[in-house]
Amino acid sequence: MISLRYHIISIAAVFLALAVGVVVGSTTLSRSLLSGLSNENGDLAAQVNTLENEKNARDARLAGADSFASSIGPMAVQGQLSQRTVVLITTADARPADRDALKALVADAGGTVTGELQLTDQFSDPRKADQLRDIVVRLLPAGVQLPTASDPGTLAGGLIGPLVLIRKDNNKPQASGDETAAALAGLTEGGFVKASQGIQPAQLAIVLTGGAAKGDGAGDRAATVARFATQVDRSGAGTVLAGDAGSASGTGPVGVVRADTAATSILSTVDNVQTAAGRVVTVLALREQLEGRVGRYGDAGNAERPAPGAPQE
Repeated sequence: MISLRYHIISIAAVFLALAVGVVVGSTTLSRSLLSGLSNENGDLAAQVNTLENEKNARDARLAGADSFASSIGPMAVQGQLSQRTVVLITTADARPADRDALKALVADAGGTVTGELQLTDQFSDPRKADQLRDIVVRLLPAGVQLPTASDPGTLAGGLIGPLVLIRKDNNKPQASGDETAAALAGLTEGGFVKASQGIQPAQLAIVLTGGAAKGDGAGDRAATVARFATQVDRSGAGTVLAGDAGSASGTGPVGVVRADTAATSILSTVDNVQTAAGRVVTVLALREQLEGRVGRYGDAGNAERPAPGAPQE
């Protein structure tokens, strides 16, 4: 007769065998799994190392190219703006280093910067649009006619353009010195611009901006700067809108211009002014404007070529 003790011992033996099997099996499985994971980790580490090496090599090539462009820049632009005058207009997000480098290149090209005008954050703030419209209409000098468009960028360009640029046909100022001073003072008091002392009207303009606009109303901010630059171009012999990386995106001023065929037919754009090459191209594009030509330059997807005269991509 099989006793209860026998049953208990048998059941315990079965469970013990199962436990031993599980431990042995899981140990073997764990070793295989860990071995596979270790191999995959090694492969991923090798890929990361390869990518880092490629990135470092690419960065080194770009740095070398930028250094080369910096060294030959003065020679590349020499005489391109001989006896020409240029006014420099910057947005609030434009880099001071880009501004200073462009001023130096204009001088290398034989040109003279007659003054600087900075557009503040409020200038492109959609919440300040009505205030900007009102102040533009109030400060309009006699003899200057505003465009029919009602957006703040175009209206502001219709006022500021004639203040900072001379007439294309006769090279004469479009407003008197007192009118210009009064209008710029009013825009400054309104918080929309900051003007350098003794700014004088020029033949050409560079509108220097940063990258893509960010935050609420980014598209409206970019559109205001884009339309402003386009209208300034209509006021003189030529204008170039130059921006940093990202400026050619949908929320960047350069990108907004390039999406408008009417604007791209008159206004030249550069999308990589943060590089030495981009700054050289900005000066060359300004020269093209004098000759009635226009282009979309840089390395963004919506650029037509890297520089004036380069093969079209």
